[in-house]
Amino acid sequence: MHLDLETLTTYILNIETATKNCSVSIAKNGELLAFKDINTGNYSHAESLHPLIEALLKEAHINFKDLDAVAVGKGPGSFTGLRIGVSAAKGLCFALQIPLIAIDSLTILAHALKIEEGFIIPLLDARRMEVYTTVCDNAQNQLSAIEAKILDEHSFIDFLDKAPVCFLGDGVEKFKPICKHKNAIFKEGYFPSAKEMVHLSFIKYKKNDTEDVAYFEPFYLKNFLVTKSKKPIF
Repeated sequence: MHLDLETLTTYILNIETATKNCSVSIAKNGELLAFKDINTGNYSHAESLHPLIEALLKEAHINFKDLDAVAVGKGPGSFTGLRIGVSAAKGLCFALQIPLIAIDSLTILAHALKIEEGFIIPLLDARRMEVYTTVCDNAQNQLSAIEAKILDEHSFIDFLDKAPVCFLGDGVEKFKPICKHKNAIFKEGYFPSAKEMVHLSFIKYKKNDTEDVAYFEPFYLKNFLVTKSKKPIF
């Protein structure tokens, strides 16, 4: 039987925990119903996420059983934050028998800005002078693969020489002191947010672009650094 998604009421819970910002939103047919976030300056998502979701559902006047899908920011980002968000999303999908939708966190971040010309480059903190990043055009379309990049004063020079470039995300504080290019615009205080997931997750839902709940893992991009012991083995 064919279901006309245009005439159905679709509720999607969106979860984003890739950074120190923990955020959740409820959307009805791709429109924001309710939104909550918390940023304590650390990764306290394990304590914050479930109370946020329960408060959000209450504010939206719906129950867990009303949800049609759960969308999660899949990373890259904080290993700890991603594990917490993805585990919660998968648990809800298993319990409610509903689809899981995944959206990369850099795309989510890029959609926080609207610009007329130039480029949007989201920067998420990795380690030391490293960030997770990609390059987007002024319509938030990705122009380059997502990568872990070590920053220096020449980073993104090919794009900076062409047009204005808006940098945003918690990696901005690493790049701003070393980038003196006249076309660099730094937008501080931005994090990937469940608010920007509302439209993106509904598009994926309508396309049936969902994940295998049993096997889905966060997009860590790189692994934990493991050093071998130098002690002799007898």
